[in-house]
Amino acid sequence: MLRIGALTHLDWTKWFVTEKQHGDDLRRAEMILARFHTEALTRVRFAISPMFEMTRSIKVLQDPASAALHLPWVEQALPAVADLDLATLFALQSAPVYNPDFVNPPPSSPLVEFEDELAVMVATPPRQIAAEVRYAYEGVELPAVLEPFVTRPKRAIEGLAELMREYWARTHEAHWPRLRSLLEHDVLYRSRQIADGGTARLFCDLDPGVSWSEGVLRIECGVCESDLNLDERGLLLVPSVFVWPKVTILTLEPWQPTLAYPARGIGMLWSPDDASAPPDALERLVGRTRATLLTALDSPRSTTELAGELGLTPGGVSQHLGVLRDAGLVCGRRVARSVLYLRSAEGDVLVEASGTAEPAAA
Repeated sequence: MLRIGALTHLDWTKWFVTEKQHGDDLRRAEMILARFHTEALTRVRFAISPMFEMTRSIKVLQDPASAALHLPWVEQALPAVADLDLATLFALQSAPVYNPDFVNPPPSSPLVEFEDELAVMVATPPRQIAAEVRYAYEGVELPAVLEPFVTRPKRAIEGLAELMREYWARTHEAHWPRLRSLLEHDVLYRSRQIADGGTARLFCDLDPGVSWSEGVLRIECGVCESDLNLDERGLLLVPSVFVWPKVTILTLEPWQPTLAYPARGIGMLWSPDDASAPPDALERLVGRTRATLLTALDSPRSTTELAGELGLTPGGVSQHLGVLRDAGLVCGRRVARSVLYLRSAEGDVLVEASGTAEPAAA
């Protein structure tokens, strides 16, 4: 516990990151043991955080070689931010002790908006901002770019919000519908796992560094073994694109303990879209637009994502999807505030018979 003036500050967030073994840089892989009680098991939930994706992407820009899957994004992002001074973000995301909490407030709802998370960050009490920055660089010299967070925290946090807003607009805003869709797909998949086999099936398939046995979640990390007793706060699971290939766990009272893990399908995230035209037979049967939609729905996609990929309006996509759904060729399922659409078994039969792509993903 740290004391800020006469106030007792909450336990500091500890970010534990799994370490990979490379050459001489060998570190013993210890464990965090997250122990579930009955109440905690009922409070396992998912959330998607655009702020978390943005801040984690800073680490990718700092060290692109550590996240080779994201090199196509790096090649676009670096020129886009060439005139931005990102020294403050770099310093906040590479602190030797821990990454300050106010930069990554845990999401309070399943799918928050970037601006909402910025507002939470800006509302952080000035004393907390200053104390967290000091603690992040405890024992080493504080970078000059972070001095304002200690001497003028309110002004510094407002300036940081503007920088993050500009960085988001240049590097993430155009990609967010696609990223969000991938993260929503992961949540949908994990939800089905819970329905089919409970939390045991969920945790056993979450990540190679995570395992489940007899009510204990074992999370590999580069720190000494420690226990985390999950109470009525349960556990928040955050699928992430830019956390790959690491697993990160956050613990801070009174917030819900949070585990960020790599989402499924990241390997295909930046691959070029298959813009091949639908077969003539299918186009003549249902029309070009609906044929294109059917061809594209081999994996779950939202209306917004389809509109962006196919150059259509969201309203037009919704109308065509309504017709295809009434015909039993596609099905939809709500995830948070989006509806994800996928070809049905009947739609697969129709598309396959016309000589197109493979069946839709389960």
